[in-house]
This record gives sequence, C-alpha cells and structure tokens, in this order.
Amino acid sequence: MKNGSLYHERLASNKTEALFLALTTLFLALLAWRVSVAAWDALAVVFLIFFIIFLFYSVNYQTLIVYLDSENLKLKFGIFTWTVALSNIETCALDDVPVFMRLGGAGIHFMFIRKRYRASFNFLEYPRVVIAFKRSVGPVRDISFSTQRPDEILQLIQAALNRN
Repeated sequence: MKNGSLYHERLASNKTEALFLALTTLFLALLAWRVSVAAWDALAVVFLIFFIIFLFYSVNYQTLIVYLDSENLKLKFGIFTWTVALSNIETCALDDVPVFMRLGGAGIHFMFIRKRYRASFNFLEYPRVVIAFKRSVGPVRDISFSTQRPDEILQLIQAALNRN
C-alpha cells in the first residue's frame, strides 16, 4: 500500500477488454469495408464514430483503481477520477441492484436506482459497493464501484467514518 493509504486496489477485466477490442476491430473492419465500396458517406462516418468510441473504451477502461485514505475515497478509471470526501459519506453497503441494471455495461455509467441518481464505476464480473452521499454531488446522490474485496473495504470505510 502507498504511504497513508488504508486501502489500494487495481482491478482489471480481461473479458471487458476483449469485448471492447472486438468491438473496436469490428467497427474498423466495417469502416474499411464501407469506404472501399461507397467511399465516405454517412454510414462510413457512423462506423468511424463507433470505432473511435470503442478504441477510447479499450484504452480508458482497462484498470479501475480504488484508493482509500483517512480523508477520501478515490476512484480512477483511465482519465476519469471521482473523489469522495469521507465527511460526505452517509452510508456504505454491498450494492444490490436489479439484474437488468447490474448488467448495463462496464465502465462508468449514470442511472437511477430506487429514485436516486447514481454514478457507477464498474466491471461486470466483480461485486460492487455503493456509497450514499450526505450531500449530493450535482445530481449524483450515490456512487458504486467494483471491488474484489467488498467486505474489507466496507469495514475500512465504516471504521474511518467512526473515527471521524
């Protein structure tokens, strides 16, 4: 662990990376095919846009970093970082969401769960922890994230909250 850290985890998903690379390759192939048969048209531009999106996903969503110290919980997914001050955590628990919401995709997602707007940093194959905020961060009232050790991080967050 890094100096001052209570918890540090690097999480990756070979399945998610393979999916994003397959979609990147698919849209690159479709783009090449379309340009070869019809030059640049609207459909070629659509394929280009999807190629760029999945290329970004392939690069950006390789590793989720979860970092907890005595003051903050930090989630980092590529170029995106979300920091939660422990003083703004009301509760933390294992994430229990409907299956159709759980399987909504890997990466960073925003959705309503039980009438609360949530940001989710996740890979599909790992359990998730959800943090409820005392004060909303913009429209976001909860944040959830994947972890391989949900019980450990829940205990550490609760202990840090009790100290504060």
